[in-house]
Amino acid sequence: MRVSLLSTALVLSLIGTSLPITSLQAQDVIQASKNAPEVTQTPGSFADLAEHLLPAVVNISSTQKAQSEAEIQDMPAMPGLPEGSPFEHFFEEFMDRRIPNMPMEPQASLGSGFIIDAKNGYIITNNHVVKDAEEVRVTFHDDETVDAEIIGHDEKTDIAVLKVDTKGKSLTEVHLGDSDAIRVGDWILAIGNPFGLGGTVTAGIISARARDISSGPYDDFLQTDASINRGNSGGPMFNLKGEVIGINTAIFSPSGGSIGIGFAIPSALAKTVINQIIEYGRTRRGWLGVRIQHVTEEIAESLGLEEPIGALVASVTPDGPSEKAGLMLGDIILELNGKKVKEMRELPRLVAETPIDSEAKITYWRDGKKRTTTVHIGELEKAEETGLITQNDTGPEQNNGTAGQEIEELGITVAKLSDALRSQFGVVQNAKGLLITAIEPRSQAAQKGLFEGDVIEEVNQAKVEEPADLQKAIKKAQKAGRSSILMLINRDGDSRFIAIKIDDKE
Repeated sequence: MRVSLLSTALVLSLIGTSLPITSLQAQDVIQASKNAPEVTQTPGSFADLAEHLLPAVVNISSTQKAQSEAEIQDMPAMPGLPEGSPFEHFFEEFMDRRIPNMPMEPQASLGSGFIIDAKNGYIITNNHVVKDAEEVRVTFHDDETVDAEIIGHDEKTDIAVLKVDTKGKSLTEVHLGDSDAIRVGDWILAIGNPFGLGGTVTAGIISARARDISSGPYDDFLQTDASINRGNSGGPMFNLKGEVIGINTAIFSPSGGSIGIGFAIPSALAKTVINQIIEYGRTRRGWLGVRIQHVTEEIAESLGLEEPIGALVASVTPDGPSEKAGLMLGDIILELNGKKVKEMRELPRLVAETPIDSEAKITYWRDGKKRTTTVHIGELEKAEETGLITQNDTGPEQNNGTAGQEIEELGITVAKLSDALRSQFGVVQNAKGLLITAIEPRSQAAQKGLFEGDVIEEVNQAKVEEPADLQKAIKKAQKAGRSSILMLINRDGDSRFIAIKIDDKE
């Protein structure tokens, strides 16, 4: 299977300025050079390590179900055309030629994997390598090919576990190392099956850590400049001890080929998922029952937080673990079991790795001070199965309206929500507050993505029902020396916090 491909236009700008260097500056440069650590770990060759590791890496081929004649018959029929239309004969000829000759062979995919348990025959690969596969086959380093069973898979982290019959076989296994110990600049080896060529070894360094490439809720990728291409998916990334510290998964490329930007799932994230799949056949993740969003500088300032850290609670699942623990909209989760949440995206992983049914201590920010509570961790998969976790459409609904009172500080016009306005703007029944009926095109509100038809439910964690409530909240914030206010916006039933500056007028 191909490596997941991320396409973009890449632009690099280098700006240089020529300035004279004083003798004092020159001494500083020389001293800094003397203080730099000596590089002593450059390997002379990777040959011994590669020879040891290659037998543990496998090639994976999977075939998807072939398209049946019945499915072909379900294809869209020839479009209805007026009798005698000049296009009628063209479409009849096209359909007659296309359907009988349509290929019905199963689609094939190629990828890589590695053996982590030689005794029981467990093999790790990417989920997208074997997704929807009807048949999976594994080819070992000695070119022997056998059938494999999919034990379980996880789309959220793109990991799958396979199993092969080990009877009469002597397999070589590798072990997961500590990806948290790897540093930017450390050497790594990548082994895989690029373009179906078979066992291929490439080397490089760790270019960056904790990359978020928007592929899933637990993104925490290692980035490398080792050559990774289509077919490397699911292959291992090794440190110089021969330990697997990553699973090669995606590349960043405008052309489809390697340009030295590859991504691997860190072993620290993969280890828990793999163990759960082997034990239960599926993942069992912890669940808090909150929807969260980033804490921007403006949001932090509006809530009296010194720096933009943590995860802002945008909604709380009714009867979920967090609601039972007393967490509310607008709380900022700062720690979970003593582990700091520096960025929003760190919280889902911390929660997922917390044992189900355990008691977790949460430190959060509310009303200008830290508070703590204890949450009984639920199970994410059960919440999904029972429908406790739902997703709402958040597409903008723009309508023209002129009713209401203008709020100059924000560049919006608001009105008390009535049945008539609710009907006119298509506002959902659960929304309560002030309706935005107009927005100045160059205002702060417009720049923050607000739309006519949005409903302001709270301002600085206080409910608003009249335009006067909003103006009062703005004056109170200005009096307290704050340059922003935090609004809870309801759009099509989905609530989200947005911080807006109140001191900049355009």
